[in-house]
Amino acid sequence: MNAELLYKKLLEALRTRSQQGPYELAGLAMGGAWIAERLAKDLGLPHFGVINVAFHRDDYAEKGMTALRTASTMTTHLPFDVNGANIILIDDVLLTGRTVRAALNELFDFGRPAQVELMVLADRGNRELPVCANFVGEQVQVPDNQILVLEKDAAGKFSFELEERE
Repeated sequence: MNAELLYKKLLEALRTRSQQGPYELAGLAMGGAWIAERLAKDLGLPHFGVINVAFHRDDYAEKGMTALRTASTMTTHLPFDVNGANIILIDDVLLTGRTVRAALNELFDFGRPAQVELMVLADRGNRELPVCANFVGEQVQVPDNQILVLEKDAAGKFSFELEERE
C-alpha cells in the first residue's frame, strides 16, 4: 500500500469537504499529527491541532510511563476554540477504535464541538468499539501479529512499514 497515494486521496476529500463549510484539523500524536500538519500546509490552512491521548488510554496501567514518554514529544495543542467547532480528527491507522475513544475524551476536555468527523489513512477493521471513519484512504488487511506503522522521511513523504507486534 502506498501511503503517499492514500494521503493524496484524503487531501482531495478535504478539498471537496471544504464546500460544506469551515472545519478545524486535529491530528492524533504522532502519525495523525504529521498528516494534519501536511494537510494544513497543502490546503493553506492557518493552523492545525494536535491531540495526545496518553492520559485517556484504557491501557495506561499496562503501558505506564512508556506511553507518556512516547507521546511526550507532542502535547495536546488546539489553536482554535473547540466549542461549536466542526473538527476533523485525523489518525494514521484505525483498528479497534480505542485510540479514537481516548482522543474524543481528550478533545472534550477542551470544550464541546458541534461535530467531529474521523479521517484515517488506513482502516484495518477489527473494531472493539462502534467507531467508523468518515474519510478513509484505504481498507487494509494486516495479519493480527503485525502492526502498521506510518513513517515520515526528511522530505515529509509518508510510507507504511509492517512490524511484528510486541
